Amino acid sequence: MTKKRGAAPGGAATPATRVLAAAGVAFTVRPYEHDPRSQQSYGLEAATALGVDPARVFKTLLTRVDGDLTVGVVPVTGQLDLKALARAVGGSRAEMAPVADAERATGYVVGGISPLGQRRQLPTVVDAAAAEHATILVSAGRRGLDLELAPEDLVRLCAAVVAPVSR
Repeated sequence: MTKKRGAAPGGAATPATRVLAAAGVAFTVRPYEHDPRSQQSYGLEAATALGVDPARVFKTLLTRVDGDLTVGVVPVTGQLDLKALARAVGGSRAEMAPVADAERATGYVVGGISPLGQRRQLPTVVDAAAAEHATILVSAGRRGLDLELAPEDLVRLCAAVVAPVSR
């Protein structure tokens, strides 16, 4: 894996790439052509376009656990288990956050929400399946741009809890 110094294609850095570069973490920027007409989810579209196993591509979902925004990072091949997510952060009830709340809190648009470089650090849970891979892919902060990095680096930089939160 090559180390990029916060540069995305065209020289445009994102908050996520800047966080990784500042931390000195090895990562690879993986651009692809986003098709707004695609019938696939954003994550499955990325996996297909990049030619990677979809089990290695993770989506970033914003929830409310007992009213507080919380991030869940799960493989695009599954769904977020809201009850498991709530338990992982010591809560009792979780629901998906409205799109407008997710975009406002993170500074990213849906389909390009990265777990890294959000406007403020939110409690984050990374699904335990991430540890099964040497590297995983997450959004770099915009549609059509992913980051490949070691799951332990993602967990450390997000101060995340690791738990089985997908089904």
